[in-house]
Amino acid sequence: MFHVKHFPVKGRGAQSGQVPTRFGLAEREVDGDWRDYVESLEGPPVRLRTTVTEERPKSILTFNQSPDVPFDRSINAYRGCEHGCVYCFARPTHAYHDLSPGLDFETRLFAKPNAAALLRATLARKGYSPRPIALGTNTDPYQPIERDYRITRQILEVCLEARHPVTITTKSDRVLQDADLLAAMAREKLVAVSISVTTLDPVLSGKLEPRCAAPSKRLNALGKLVELGVPVHCSLSPVIPAITDEFMEEIIARVAPLGVRSVGWIPLRLPHEVAGLFREWLAVHYPARAGKVMSIVREMRGGRDNDPNFHSRMNPQGVWADLFRARFRIACRKAGIGRAKFELDCSRFRPPQSDGQLSLL
Repeated sequence: MFHVKHFPVKGRGAQSGQVPTRFGLAEREVDGDWRDYVESLEGPPVRLRTTVTEERPKSILTFNQSPDVPFDRSINAYRGCEHGCVYCFARPTHAYHDLSPGLDFETRLFAKPNAAALLRATLARKGYSPRPIALGTNTDPYQPIERDYRITRQILEVCLEARHPVTITTKSDRVLQDADLLAAMAREKLVAVSISVTTLDPVLSGKLEPRCAAPSKRLNALGKLVELGVPVHCSLSPVIPAITDEFMEEIIARVAPLGVRSVGWIPLRLPHEVAGLFREWLAVHYPARAGKVMSIVREMRGGRDNDPNFHSRMNPQGVWADLFRARFRIACRKAGIGRAKFELDCSRFRPPQSDGQLSLL
């Protein structure tokens, strides 16, 4: 009889990598007895490496008609995200490619090197009507591989040339690498940046979102962007009951002196496989608290792990949701901060010069 110890997967958010069966795909798993036997002899498995596959899509703008989001078009320069946030609602998209929403999502990444060229061709088309393009709606545009690929920067360069407005959502201070572009776009009312701050505890952040910038770096990035004149929003997202909600008031109190004038919060969402992955994460990192966390989540979601319906999925119900809303309002009032509406300018759009070869796309 071997004593079995379950090791957390270090440096990653997800703790497993099974492929889901909701698409009728064959399930892949390692026999538990054999895995435990190997670990008892050799210790935990070696750290997973990140791989990047380049892909060249034929289009880059994605349009939506969701009533829950304030944009109708977006660009995702990458698929998968090395930040590894265990709560990421985008994880299930990897399942469409027979890949795991768990470890595959944060280790098997895809990059679109021709994104800027496709965008240039799209904006140059006759009849194109501009509205703000959202970056970071599915995966983070400033995740670590942006350091080498610089796809997000290339997209911003095209948008600045075309005077096309952009919104950016990120959890990384790497956004400051494009400070020159962002400052120039801000002067033309072409950009607004939202940075998510989930917790102020670096240890908790390291477990919850292991490859994101530390909370202190995100706060610093918010302050630097304010100094540059870039409109910024701090998103407390997601608010996880009994895990991160305790930081709500302090985050708001910390960003107000930085000059941030817009904050908001988004409740935890657990669509499809994310629910199982999050439960697994709780079992590894917070086993004594897991029952309480999920009980509150289900109370806010009508007795389910997740509410997939439009409108209500962003609007949790019940006494816990009301409590979070009240706490948020009081904290904002004390800090003298609210939710600003950033007016971006679409009136000065000018189609960019299209490369002769790209015009064939």
